[in-house]
Amino acid sequence: MRPVELSGSQVRAIRAHARATYPDECCGFLVVRAGEPDGAPRRVLAVERARNEFDGERRRRFVIRPEELLEVEGRLAGQERAVGGFYHSHPDHPAVPSEFDREHAWPWYSYLVLGITEKAAGPLGAFELDPDSGVFVPIPLVIPRTTDWSRGKRTPKSLLGEEGTP
Repeated sequence: MRPVELSGSQVRAIRAHARATYPDECCGFLVVRAGEPDGAPRRVLAVERARNEFDGERRRRFVIRPEELLEVEGRLAGQERAVGGFYHSHPDHPAVPSEFDREHAWPWYSYLVLGITEKAAGPLGAFELDPDSGVFVPIPLVIPRTTDWSRGKRTPKSLLGEEGTP
């Protein structure tokens, strides 16, 4: 299982997306460097919003259409970047994958889940689907002390959820 690293600005972007779509689930892509070695931390280079195309109650489900994933993958291919995972929100629910999430997941991606309420965005959880058991396994989520990998700024306390977690 690979740790996921993302910057403070990327966490803020995910939270802003979740607030903008609340009470519906938001969803998006985690863009990483293509060809990362197995076991190496998965450093997120960018987060990109996706459209929630679920044909039902979007407060409890999200779907990213295959055509949108293929379009993003095609655009990234010439840039030595790839989709390394997905993020989505759980309005008024914990930051853990649901059974629906598990049924629609692939084991080679990382998944970030953000709990959010009407009042505040909560913690961000990171998971991978174990290929043998088909169960989501928590993985380390790392937000370096720098907000942009190079300026030496501390991670603001506002990036932490209610329990002091990312």
